[in-house]
Amino acid sequence: MEGDTFSGLGNGTQIDSKVLHTFEKNFVQVQHIFDQNRLLINEINQNHESKIPDNLSRNVGLIRELNSNIRRVVDLYADLSTSFTKSVEASSEGDSSGALRSDGKAGHKRNRPA
Repeated sequence: MEGDTFSGLGNGTQIDSKVLHTFEKNFVQVQHIFDQNRLLINEINQNHESKIPDNLSRNVGLIRELNSNIRRVVDLYADLSTSFTKSVEASSEGDSSGALRSDGKAGHKRNRPA
């Protein structure tokens, strides 16, 4: 599978299997963090509803952990975006029929005579 390419963007752009592996790995990490956040939010809500001072104090740490998890998700999505952009740019470089613009549409280049 290493070195394989896949056409999957609908515009003829091919994605290297290494890039797909990176996407899958990051999405699994994001899903794991979302699962943790769901548990944290449930615990925060229970502590808040209990109105017990110790539980309310514990929420401070839980909310900090939740915020940290959200930052990690943002970083993972930023990495995914960068990887995807680099992959599309690399696969479009050799394509003389056109390249992807930042708006996702194909731009056709004309070769001018020298």
